[in-house]
Amino acid sequence: MSAESRILELNLDLPAPPPPGGVYQPVIITGNLAYISGHGPLKSDGTYIVGRVGQDLDLAAGKAAARQTGLALLSTIRAGLGSLDRVKRVVKTLGLVNSAPTFCEQPAVINGYSELFRDVFGEDAGVGARSAIGTNVLPGNIPVEIEVILEIHP
Repeated sequence: MSAESRILELNLDLPAPPPPGGVYQPVIITGNLAYISGHGPLKSDGTYIVGRVGQDLDLAAGKAAARQTGLALLSTIRAGLGSLDRVKRVVKTLGLVNSAPTFCEQPAVINGYSELFRDVFGEDAGVGARSAIGTNVLPGNIPVEIEVILEIHP
């Protein structure tokens, strides 16, 4: 089943692609790779989920924020590639978690994104190499920021 079909089947609500928050390109394609700039948990109403995981948000809320970030990424990927069906596989993901000093479950938070991409692109194509790192602050006090590298079809 195609990724675009899975979006419909899963009844996913993708927010509009966010405008760049600085001087950068949301998507850069070089050869058969697409580099997607860092995204935060943009909601369909144009606002962001905010808060520090382990302080303002619990693990479940952090994981939901990572999933919402995945939805924003899907929107940008679709806009940049013309179709999610151009994605051949997820190569590498970097997930940053705005963490309280004692919070140590960053990989569980980023699973919210990883499970979404697995569901959209499939068990093999949707699961790539990944890092999940805690940080003391993220722009706008968002709880997660995620960037991804994709292998794409021409």
